[in-house]
Amino acid sequence: MNRYHLLFQRLQQRQQGAFIPFVTLGDPNPELSLTIIDTLVRAGADGLELGLPFSDPVADGATIQAANIRALASGTTRQQALAIVQTIRARYPDLPIGLLVYANITLTPNLDAFYQQCAVAGVDSVLIADVPVRSAQPFIVAAQRAGIAPVLIAPPDASTATLTDIAHCSEGYVYLLSRAGVTGAEQAMAAPTAQTIAQLQAVRSAPPLLGFGISTPTQVKSALAAGAAGVIVGSAVVDLIAAHYHDQQLLVAELTHFVQTMKQATNNHVMPLPLTQI
Repeated sequence: MNRYHLLFQRLQQRQQGAFIPFVTLGDPNPELSLTIIDTLVRAGADGLELGLPFSDPVADGATIQAANIRALASGTTRQQALAIVQTIRARYPDLPIGLLVYANITLTPNLDAFYQQCAVAGVDSVLIADVPVRSAQPFIVAAQRAGIAPVLIAPPDASTATLTDIAHCSEGYVYLLSRAGVTGAEQAMAAPTAQTIAQLQAVRSAPPLLGFGISTPTQVKSALAAGAAGVIVGSAVVDLIAAHYHDQQLLVAELTHFVQTMKQATNNHVMPLPLTQI
């Protein structure tokens, strides 16, 4: 059983959903980035979704684009970013850690080398934001060779056939979009589609985690009520980093409060999805 399966099993026993924050590695600089990520885990995050800095994050809105700019401007390299992951892995051996990247990153120097670097750092899963399921097979094969779980994005308007393909190709979890467009807390989460989640459940998908536009405890509860196994929250976390990174003590306090509040909203959730061995 991998770390994701064990996490969802624990959460099911506790009647909780998953709260997984997203941040860009190296934002605003490698040293503070490590402190930020450690703070998120200590405050109660159930797992992590981390972005490798990239110059053209087309699936992201202004908030996360700015995080990428800060990370790159600080000189963050891939090696430094993965070193942060390796440090977090050593501190939290059971914590699921996923990367969210873009295809160009994985092709330098080549797919196998990229996924092997991820495996050495302790990464559990990789989601490639700009690769749809119809183009994903080479990435899936390379990921599996390295022992990395491939994660695919399920759009809110996907056909039954597409959702079935996504379910069959995704391991660990499925990233379910709450709405079309780009990331951003300023664009509120749309009402979660219980029908889409039911379709994924019917084909024994890995647990779906809902993302895009989630920034309040009420939205967390709505996502779980629709059948999601948990939520991924990015822009709301990155907004706090952007607002307070010049004052580390205040930043740590704000992040801690936010994570604790959002995690509290996952309580009393009975996960409807049968947990399969991944």
